[in-house]
Amino acid sequence: QVQLVESGGGLVQAGGSLRLSCAASGRIISMNAMGWYRQGTGKERELVAVITNGGSTTYADSVKGRFTIFRDNARNTVYLQMNVLRSDDTAVYYCNANVRDVSWINRDYWGQGTQVTVSS
Repeated sequence: QVQLVESGGGLVQAGGSLRLSCAASGRIISMNAMGWYRQGTGKERELVAVITNGGSTTYADSVKGRFTIFRDNARNTVYLQMNVLRSDDTAVYYCNANVRDVSWINRDYWGQGTQVTVSS
């Protein structure tokens, strides 16, 4: 009923920047919190950043001061601006959104993931 489509991943040198985007579409009544998670090879999925529909943000300690999450509510889109990238930021990045869909139930949806590779 709801799809999340991510874009913006790729290969970048250490110290560089990337911006990830995630657009939600489908039978949406309203968007609640949206966020980004990541999973490195052999690691568990971890929270990177989350933003509420009111604009409050939370970041993992490892990305504070380097990453910025923001959203465009009119477009049901969330972004992750990543600066000063490091090799340990290499991972598959997943978008997550808590959505009230047409069933009037809040559900979590996930994107398909986008690879970010930082070369040292």
